[in-house]
Amino acid sequence: MREKPAFRALVAIVATGALLAALLVFAADGFYLWAKALHVMAIISWMAAMFYLPRLFVYHTQVEPGSAQSELFKIMERRLLRAIMNPAMIVAWVLGLYLAIESGAFTEGWFHIKFLAVFLLSGVHGYLSAATRRFAEDRNEKPERHWRIVNEAPTLLMIVIVIMVIVKPF
Repeated sequence: MREKPAFRALVAIVATGALLAALLVFAADGFYLWAKALHVMAIISWMAAMFYLPRLFVYHTQVEPGSAQSELFKIMERRLLRAIMNPAMIVAWVLGLYLAIESGAFTEGWFHIKFLAVFLLSGVHGYLSAATRRFAEDRNEKPERHWRIVNEAPTLLMIVIVIMVIVKPF
């Protein structure tokens, strides 16, 4: 029997949680650095999916609804969202909040801008999630050009986030 992507995503989240718990117990002194490393890995995965999903939508708009290609795009979009994008966002948020609390970042001006950009990025994530459902139901009403423009939103937000974290201009 073939495993479902949602089940694999759940297993990945549970495994990540177990790894974090083990690190917290057995490497308490170095947990902050482990959390930071895992946070960066989650961000890379989340951003890769955020860049790719709107690109899939661009291609999906170019095929006939109900066609074999359309059905393949539906599978690809669903799996990308459920198996990579959602779990990566959850891990990024959990570890990001832990890191912010531990480092005292909530009192820093740069962090407020970064937090707003991450909040907006999560909103784009939600928009893409809803769009995935609409495509799955053959109800997409947005043209190809719309998805090309939406494809730029994660990039712009990522630029703001990286500048705030690395340069800390405020």
